[in-house]
Amino acid sequence: MMPGVWYLLAVLAIGFGITFALRAAPFAVLEPLRESRFVSALAQWMPAGILAILAAATFLSTVGWSGAGSGGAADTALLWKGAIAAAVTVAVHLLGGRRTLLSVGLGTLAFVVFVNLP
Repeated sequence: MMPGVWYLLAVLAIGFGITFALRAAPFAVLEPLRESRFVSALAQWMPAGILAILAAATFLSTVGWSGAGSGGAADTALLWKGAIAAAVTVAVHLLGGRRTLLSVGLGTLAFVVFVNLP
């Protein structure tokens, strides 16, 4: 049996109301928090923290320590290549005016180049 038209309209209205409220809530809450020192500190440190967590997770899963490697010379070479690429990323980030896209892009490029070198 198919639901009635009013039932479907009510479901759509409730869905619209919840979606609108969830999308509007951050803007309503943001105004009082603009002067907060905590929010300012989060805005400053959160991007770097997220980048560090992503870099560490990617580095660990790509380079080794997942238990899949043999622990031989190939794993050690990959570890060094990853460490050099990470150093390139940090150096570009600090010297390039803290441009995240530039540092991540060049660090990734460095890693791809190092991994494909004999």
